[in-house]
Amino acid sequence: MEKLGEILDAIDGVVWGPIMLVFLVGTGIFLTFKLNFLPWRNLPKALKMVFSPESRKTDKGKGDISPFSALMTALAGTIGTGNIVGVATAMIMGGPGALVWMWIAAAFGISTKYAECALAIKYRETNSKGEMCGGPMYTIKNAFKHKKFALVLAGAFAVFTVLASFGIGNMSQANSISSSLTQTFSIPTWITGVVLAVLTGIIIFGGIKSISKVSSVLVPVMAVFYIISGLVVIFANYKNIPAGLGTIWSMAFGGKAVAGGIAGTLTVSVMHSIRYGVSRGVFSNEAGLGSAAITASSVTTDSHVNQGYINMCGTFIDTIIVCSITGLVIASSGLLGSTDANGVLLDGADLTLACFESVLGKPGAIVVSIGILLFAWSTILGWEYQGEKALEYLFKNRVICYIYRVVFAVMVFFGSISALDVAWSFSDIANGLMAVPNLISLIVLSGVLRKDTIEHHKLTKKSKQK
Repeated sequence: MEKLGEILDAIDGVVWGPIMLVFLVGTGIFLTFKLNFLPWRNLPKALKMVFSPESRKTDKGKGDISPFSALMTALAGTIGTGNIVGVATAMIMGGPGALVWMWIAAAFGISTKYAECALAIKYRETNSKGEMCGGPMYTIKNAFKHKKFALVLAGAFAVFTVLASFGIGNMSQANSISSSLTQTFSIPTWITGVVLAVLTGIIIFGGIKSISKVSSVLVPVMAVFYIISGLVVIFANYKNIPAGLGTIWSMAFGGKAVAGGIAGTLTVSVMHSIRYGVSRGVFSNEAGLGSAAITASSVTTDSHVNQGYINMCGTFIDTIIVCSITGLVIASSGLLGSTDANGVLLDGADLTLACFESVLGKPGAIVVSIGILLFAWSTILGWEYQGEKALEYLFKNRVICYIYRVVFAVMVFFGSISALDVAWSFSDIANGLMAVPNLISLIVLSGVLRKDTIEHHKLTKKSKQK
């Protein structure tokens, strides 16, 4: 088993290595220019649409849930432990400058998220129950002219998605929740596992409408709760903010550097900042992986371009806002690079927890634990839908989908009580491999999307002139 773990770790390092990161960010850069920077230029308008009353309505076009619910459900799948644990790890392994590269990756990821979601809605289908089915697998199947190649590529994406749903989208999140609750509240992991499994089962058996109802409440509440708590910590350390920001920017571009009093004795290269900033950023917002496009396809809309704009806000909210809160909390705390009572370097959730505790005391640990609980559980709910739709694409059998729901809920329990490193490495590999078919489809169909986007803006402009 140990040997298998080493092999999987080596494969994981290749899958999430420089080539994949260049492919992910490079595709985002390509799409940004291909689309004349329209996703960036329309971001303010898109954010306004997200919070407008119209986004909660289902009276335009066909679909299962409202535009707002579609975004919240997609965010449920992306806002997870990466926003708390991933940011801290990135700043340890890549230095404070990793945060800048998270921002840069997210900026181009906005264009990627727009493209994959808009195309998924354009090429979605309706199943036998009248529900919407979409995502990169349907985009590839319905848009590619070479059908045999399309079936292989689409099938590969669906298989990788199902595998990833059990690891990254389930067991790893459940384990983070149970570990956090045990550490902060001394709750046995099996109790957490039972409660999580039961609650998850109840919600996912209600289908997308049940998941979206919970996500539409859970995601905004947890995001606001965490952001406000983080701002309290940041402002309490206001004297360190200028030095913290200066260190973040200097270490992002300055090659080898020592971060002085802000990061203790951490010494990193600019390449490490890029690698860990980009990889953890993508892990958090999933731009380019295609997962959010599956959820976006369930929306009720008459414009795939408009909904693409709404869904791209997920990357902005996830990384530019939520991840930045964690990053600035750490940078302003003065604890980056410090050790615990046993001389062990503070990392991951322990580092974030220590930063909150330094200002809020014991309530700080509670804030982080509740944040991990809500963030990770919402990820479990969001990923169940994505995994189920991928499975439905492969087998076209509702019975298998119901069996998947049962197995998925049971795996939440096992994830809570087990340290399944091998399973997580395997699913992490599957998670990364999802990006390959998706990015290929985005590049191939970029011309179609460009035409649709420009035509949409021409029609919108004409309607305003009348």
